[in-house]
Amino acid sequence: MWTDILLVILGALAGFGVSAAVFALITSIGIVPRLADKTHTGKYVRLYECAILLGGGLGNAFFIYAPVFSLPVFVIGIAGLFFGIYVGCLATALAEALNVTAVFSRRLKLHKGLGIVILFFALGKCVGSLAYFFMDFFTTIE
Repeated sequence: MWTDILLVILGALAGFGVSAAVFALITSIGIVPRLADKTHTGKYVRLYECAILLGGGLGNAFFIYAPVFSLPVFVIGIAGLFFGIYVGCLATALAEALNVTAVFSRRLKLHKGLGIVILFFALGKCVGSLAYFFMDFFTTIE
């Protein structure tokens, strides 16, 4: 019994540590202020922060308790859309913080068409994600 209690405590502490690191990364690259600046919604920064915390907490709860209940397909689709938007914003903010685009264009001597290259990166990611989803989706139905 004491072993189980110790494992629960260590698991919870490890989860808190990982989530703190993720939120520290989000804070350090400035995704929330950057998103608020680009969308001209600076007065809703607190709402963005609460949505990120609530989304992280609910996502973990759904992950832990997924075997207990099942969600309708449209709810999973909507959640997937929001997960994709979040990952896209996070990846873009991280790439911008590291100046990946500037280094990439300089190395390839790309002076025109950088927007098209970025668009095709995004489309490739989208097509790959959809292919992965539908391959997994159709194999689980059979």
